[in-house]
Amino acid sequence: MKRLPRWIEYGAFSLALLAGIVNAVGVMGVAPHALSHLSGTASWLGVSVWQSGAEVLHLTFVIISFVCGSALSGVVLSGRDVRAGRHYDELLIVEGIFLLVAFMALSKGYNFGVYFASAACGLQNALATHYSNAIVRTTHVTGIFTDLGLMLGGWLRGKRFDVRKARLFGLIIAGFISGGIIGAKLYLSVGLLTLLLPALLCFCLAAMYRVLLRPS
Repeated sequence: MKRLPRWIEYGAFSLALLAGIVNAVGVMGVAPHALSHLSGTASWLGVSVWQSGAEVLHLTFVIISFVCGSALSGVVLSGRDVRAGRHYDELLIVEGIFLLVAFMALSKGYNFGVYFASAACGLQNALATHYSNAIVRTTHVTGIFTDLGLMLGGWLRGKRFDVRKARLFGLIIAGFISGGIIGAKLYLSVGLLTLLLPALLCFCLAAMYRVLLRPS
């Protein structure tokens, strides 16, 4: 694996932590299903076809919102090389705004807030996937565990084990699980206010990127 800048590792951990918090809120209350990835949502959509038309519509909008968030990243970003100077900060600000809208809508009882939370996750996942050529995914860990399994199998066959890539994957897994722990604890304590934390993290990451990495 090409040596990644240290800021990529820190950013991947932070984004995974952020997504883990949002997903915990979705699973525990506002959805209730995963918001940071669509595998479970697609399964629930299939099941709901035979149970509830309203649920089918809701889950369809969740999926569409995720795709729309990803599309927004696709419109803004160009070039796939990992380096400072891209538009990551603008997209992180938009993600934070989406999460704030989700919080405000849900706190007033409007269920469409879920769609903004899903769009925020889609935007983030596309951002991370784009700048890493699909090496890094920060809103789910299925692919990460699969890649680790492949690496382990290759090592058992005598292939060199890529310690740097394994370290990156470990940071993402640790971030996502830690986010789930934090999100669940906060949701039990303060409810929807939990969504303000990942929104704040988005703004902080955007500010750090702009100040430390983005050229003037």
